[in-house]
Amino acid sequence: MSAQPDGPYGPLIPMPELTPDALRAAVARIAPSRLPALAQHLFEAATNAQQTQSFAPLRAFVHYWAVFIAIERHPERAARLRELEDAAQATESRDAIRPLLTEIRQIMKAAEAEAGL
Repeated sequence: MSAQPDGPYGPLIPMPELTPDALRAAVARIAPSRLPALAQHLFEAATNAQQTQSFAPLRAFVHYWAVFIAIERHPERAARLRELEDAAQATESRDAIRPLLTEIRQIMKAAEAEAGL
């Protein structure tokens, strides 16, 4: 796992390397209830990669879980994302949903950058 600066509101864990084993270990520490979903996703990605003779399913697996970890290792960020997602689902107005989606995209972009994607 790469080193990250710590502070009173720093991440729960360092950002892991982008390998299935490192991602699994990180999920086990910050969201153990999601381990079955990670295992299922990895199985499906490996199966699809073999069937299609492409690494794209495995890259998608790494991308998804790296972003998940980058978000969840910061509890405040994860809570804010859940608030935004809930508000977006409850909103019927296009004008009201735009700022919510903009902030969701900002969180996702920051997580991707943090993960090195």
